[in-house]
Amino acid sequence: MALGDIGKVAVVVGVGASQGLGAAIARRTASEGLHTFIAGRTQSRLDLVAKEIESAGGKVTAVATDTTVASDVVRLLDRAVDEGGSLDFVGFNAGNNRMKPLLEMDDAFFEDTWRLCCMGGFLVGRESARRMVGQGSGSILFTGATASMRARPPFTAFASAKAALRGLSQGMAREFGPQGIHVGHVVIDGVIDGEMIQTRFPQAKESLGEMGMLNVDAIASAFWSMHTQHPTAWSWELDVRPFKEKW
Repeated sequence: MALGDIGKVAVVVGVGASQGLGAAIARRTASEGLHTFIAGRTQSRLDLVAKEIESAGGKVTAVATDTTVASDVVRLLDRAVDEGGSLDFVGFNAGNNRMKPLLEMDDAFFEDTWRLCCMGGFLVGRESARRMVGQGSGSILFTGATASMRARPPFTAFASAKAALRGLSQGMAREFGPQGIHVGHVVIDGVIDGEMIQTRFPQAKESLGEMGMLNVDAIASAFWSMHTQHPTAWSWELDVRPFKEKW
């Protein structure tokens, strides 16, 4: 790639359903002109989101990736830089909000939850920072949750993993901010109006009422707003919730 051809790229990890947050963030970065690399475990879902982005005029590449495997993460980010150019935006949205009472939890359940929510964030964060340090710019933004701030059963495993991810992002922000890299953590404090609530918990959606859930495109706008903050007024953490949410 010639120097004059280098553009800006985004990498969004944790893209699943078209109606999910990862897909919404990817649509936003692509609409802003970034060649967007979308990553998730299911190629068929990635391909569907990619087609939607392409139909809207965006440039996108879908890469099946297990974010808990270092070689997969390295391959993803190497490809993004080699094919796209300057690594401008990385969003880590991988997670699994699984629930189970503590006494019913086996070791694997707890460890798997941590590996996806936190270990994956570490791998993506480390490899992104390695590539951004040389260019002295870029944003690495992590998706947080209510559970990042407080733990309630039966979400103890999930909360411990999300709290660890929050700590990781804070440490990264302090380490890499002075090098021009904006690391942020976005706390999603409420129910996301996405595929999961619509297909698995329709009664819960009805009980929350109109505008009682977070709109995925509105959350994506919050991520983009954080990314575009002036360096003299960076936020490390941003929390978003519906106006009627109790907190």
